[in-house]
Amino acid sequence: MKKLLLLLCLFWGREIFAQSAYLPLHADVYHLVERYEIRAGRLSDRLPTHAKPYLRKAVARFADTVSRHLPTLSRADKFNLAYLQTDSWEWSDSAKSDSKRPILKQIYRKQNDFYHVDTKDFDLHISPVFLGWAGKERNNTETIYMNTRGLELRGMIGRKIGFYTYFTDTQAILPTYITETITRLDAVPNEGYYKRKIGGNDLDFLTARGYITTDILKEKINFQFGYDRNILGNGYRSLFLSDFSSNYLFMKINTNVWKINYQNIFAQMTADKLNADGYYPQKFMAMHHLSVNITPKLQVGVFEAIIFNRIDTLAQRNRNGYFDFRYLNPIIFYRSIEQQAGSPDNANIGADAKYYFAKRFMVYAQIMIDELVIAQVRNGTGWRGNKHALQIGGKYIDVLGVKNLDLQAEFNVVRPFTYSHNFKYSEYSNYQQPLAHPLGANFREWIGIVRYQPAPRWQVVGKCITALQGTDTDTLKNWGGNIFLNNVKNSQEYDNRVGQGNSTRLLFMDFTLTYQWKHNICIDFKQIYRKETPTLTPTKTTFFTSLAVRWNIPAKVYEF
Repeated sequence: MKKLLLLLCLFWGREIFAQSAYLPLHADVYHLVERYEIRAGRLSDRLPTHAKPYLRKAVARFADTVSRHLPTLSRADKFNLAYLQTDSWEWSDSAKSDSKRPILKQIYRKQNDFYHVDTKDFDLHISPVFLGWAGKERNNTETIYMNTRGLELRGMIGRKIGFYTYFTDTQAILPTYITETITRLDAVPNEGYYKRKIGGNDLDFLTARGYITTDILKEKINFQFGYDRNILGNGYRSLFLSDFSSNYLFMKINTNVWKINYQNIFAQMTADKLNADGYYPQKFMAMHHLSVNITPKLQVGVFEAIIFNRIDTLAQRNRNGYFDFRYLNPIIFYRSIEQQAGSPDNANIGADAKYYFAKRFMVYAQIMIDELVIAQVRNGTGWRGNKHALQIGGKYIDVLGVKNLDLQAEFNVVRPFTYSHNFKYSEYSNYQQPLAHPLGANFREWIGIVRYQPAPRWQVVGKCITALQGTDTDTLKNWGGNIFLNNVKNSQEYDNRVGQGNSTRLLFMDFTLTYQWKHNICIDFKQIYRKETPTLTPTKTTFFTSLAVRWNIPAKVYEF
């Protein structure tokens, strides 16, 4: 990695440009950005909404443009756009971000910054982070809670280098279905490493993210190096890359020219959680995604990713492995390199598209191919090697003319054995967690989401997720749902169908009422109903009610 950074420094030369930090991943806030792009009825050439996170600079300027040119904005829309402008006020032309009553003339001079410094050579924003929620789960005598405290910092040095860091400490007892998932994965979803109280369900874990960023070519080529997560996709789920797994080390280069957005991600990830010598095996990912705005309303993209490791899995020598520098070529077909290297790696390709129409609708699709033989598909024999995934979805905003009432519907299907591999540590995962869909593979899923904002500070969100997934019945048979298992060992070659094995039906319903008291200070009332009905084992039902206070942190969601 040191050699890689040296090469980049030589490539940059001396001229670099002003650069902002990224807006942290936040489903509710990111929905607002996409909502106003739909209302505008055209794609933004400078804000690729399929590639997340978004640059603060791009979001602020987008909000400025929408505020000036979009007609008939509701009170809630004006509030939302002002929120986006205020949240990144240093990049907005029209943000009314000054506080009316600063504390001691220094604290909260701006609505979103506990403390800030804004000079020609140095920009700094400091904010506290807090999440406290408590709830009750039916048939569980424990009090469910989460207590998160921390700090968030972002800024720029010399208006040329952007930086960001985030750190929190969390103690929690989570609902039963999440606790069981943690035990199965030996990792906290979205987090990874944790400590558990002996004989109890109390969890303790740290979260840390941080990166530096700069423009290599002004507003054309952006470079980011750090420890965080990324998302590729237009849907509520992503079949390419989601934020379900824990943070990972990565280098990202995003090129945005003309109507093209091209993103490269090179990452180092945790391959397994072993305690033999205290150091976990590592693996690597090389990924790129190219999107083109074919028309002002139609975008088409192509995707490719390679998961690889160079570890001697028999003798366990060199457990850190090494990065294969052949994959550093940013504009080559990775599959050809993978074949030249002896085809030891996990190659995935895909395509996606989205289309806006009537300034009310967006439809989108994703297809991911892990392995595919057309002849076997035509034969209809259910060959194990036909591993692919499909997503189809859409959004409808201001439904039937009701302002700020938005709907989203989505269907996902992933065939058995997709994302898995027949070489150790080459499955599509990071720290015991899937890199794409949280259910792994061998499932069909239907999602419906209703969002309504009856008043500027109030939001109601209802979600219904139902799925059919095939899980393993015992350790002697691999039915293709567990992506961490060797996809050749203990699996059947033909007659594989989605939902095979222990067919399990999942119903997940979530009702959330949110009130934003001050900028980024929110109160959430949440009601969750979850029912898991396996064919061969007893039904599991969760009924969970909670109340939360959030400060500069998105709501924690465990929707699986």
